[in-house]
Amino acid sequence: MADEQKKIIPIDYTHREFDSIRDDLIQIAERLYPDTFQDFSEGSFGAMMVDAVAYVGDQLSFYLDYSVNETFLDTAYQYSNILRHGRILGYKYTGQPSTYGKVAMFIKIPASPTGIGPDSTYIPIIKRGSRFTSSTGLNFVLIENVDFADPQNITVVAQTDSSTGAPTYYAIKAYGTVVSGYFGRQVMTIGNYQRFKRVTLNVGNIAEIISVTDTEGHEYFEVDYLAQDMVFKEVSNNNFKDDNVPSILKPYLVSRKFVVEKDRDKTSLQFGSGDAGASNVVADPQAVALEIFGKDYVTDTTFDPTRLSKDRSYGIVPSNTSLTIVYRVTNPVNSNLAVGNLNKVGSVNLEFANRDTLQATVINDINASVEANNEEPIIGNVESPSANELKSRIYDTFPSQNRAVTQADYENLAYRMPAKFGSIKRCSVQRDPDSMKRNLNMYVLSEDKFGKYVASNTTIKNNLKTWLNHYRMINDTVDILDSHIINFGIDFIITPTSGVDKYDLLAAAITQIKNKFSGAKYYIGEHLMITQVYKELNDVTGILDVVKVTITNKTGGVYSATEFDISANLSPEGTYLMAPKNCIFELKYPETDVKGKIR
Repeated sequence: MADEQKKIIPIDYTHREFDSIRDDLIQIAERLYPDTFQDFSEGSFGAMMVDAVAYVGDQLSFYLDYSVNETFLDTAYQYSNILRHGRILGYKYTGQPSTYGKVAMFIKIPASPTGIGPDSTYIPIIKRGSRFTSSTGLNFVLIENVDFADPQNITVVAQTDSSTGAPTYYAIKAYGTVVSGYFGRQVMTIGNYQRFKRVTLNVGNIAEIISVTDTEGHEYFEVDYLAQDMVFKEVSNNNFKDDNVPSILKPYLVSRKFVVEKDRDKTSLQFGSGDAGASNVVADPQAVALEIFGKDYVTDTTFDPTRLSKDRSYGIVPSNTSLTIVYRVTNPVNSNLAVGNLNKVGSVNLEFANRDTLQATVINDINASVEANNEEPIIGNVESPSANELKSRIYDTFPSQNRAVTQADYENLAYRMPAKFGSIKRCSVQRDPDSMKRNLNMYVLSEDKFGKYVASNTTIKNNLKTWLNHYRMINDTVDILDSHIINFGIDFIITPTSGVDKYDLLAAAITQIKNKFSGAKYYIGEHLMITQVYKELNDVTGILDVVKVTITNKTGGVYSATEFDISANLSPEGTYLMAPKNCIFELKYPETDVKGKIR
């Protein structure tokens, strides 16, 4: 009877942390082995063994929870695992965002022999890939050729003869588009044929792959998925001066291709499975399955399915060669710049017509005269999405299926625009109430170098327009507009408890509000909850009552020009401030925009 009672021991399987497991082990030892183990003090051998087993159980429970949580997108919290779930659902991580902007370039050209205008034979083209740097050391690359011979450029007299007053040099001003980062190159040795070969670059913060070529001169093309066999190549337009179109897109079938897979800190190239040296990988079905008249043998009708994996439909894998990979690395820190900060010339590539007939000393002087300056801020998204933002974008990616039908599809596609085209911080799509057709208004915003909301520049909007045009419905029209920024301030009145230093209490209350709202990034159309201010103030020790909270509109000067009627947009019960669908709230300067009084 006693033996049966010993076997009936309730085990609580919900105890999974160190303390509860340790208590269960001690109870079991006391009940089952009362004569063998009696000393469980902290310094005893029995306590050491119990602690060791409890520690192992606690570790196993932790890794079990970790593995189960990371298996599902809802509960995963490690960034790399969230990206893996996203790839399964069709989300393509764009990596570190890039910023785009316009740069004004100046060059000094000698006067023509007649003295009227610059000498056209010495007017160059600054080639794409020329490098500029900011006063803080950030790198930017020119992404288009800039022809200083364009008649639309501004030309002024830069230098005159001191005796005659005749012009000796002219200054020409032209504009070009730059993108953050710089070009790099890596050569990788590839061994024998391997199906679905993957290579990983040893450089971080790669924004885009420029080109991939092997030793034999074959070019590999980036595609969205390996089953894709057509890309659009950019071909120079010989009729550029007549139709003002610099390049022509032409469809091109490719057999050598790869997809780019990005994690937070690395970039990999995934190739297909085709074997360039294999011939007749997939046999003719007629020769495999049919007995043709005149044959003196019977064909084996069995088929090895692994032969399909060597088909070239998924692209030819490089083998026994060296790959030269050219890429663009973006700046690892904030790439946004204020006006006038992009003012240094790193290295420029000048192209002259009939260069062999020109004087080398004059060419060197022209090369040394190049100057640059950004007349408008270079802005974009300054940080990668957080884990929660990444999950939200992944959820929106799966139902969109690479087409835009709903308003949420358009927002998701806008956030998914490749980083090399620029990036936006906030986006909201609304139906145009004044249009009888399916016209949509897309409101977008970017960030400046300080992380404050600013209007997106023209380059980002043009890239976004081109990007959306590939996915939109044929009867949809999309207008890309600037969202109105509503800068607000917070004023409050509080009542302290007795015996509390009023100055310290007021400083603590202001700090509490600043810490809560200074890092808050509202969405376009998101309401401002006034009750949240009351809650934060009530959590401050020493405040007896919050008498009043007032939201004020900050306009003019360093603030946005948006004037907002606070009283007209206050909810009936006064608990929140309603935001129009094309507006966004921002506490721009919490150090000065949060004020309080003590009654």
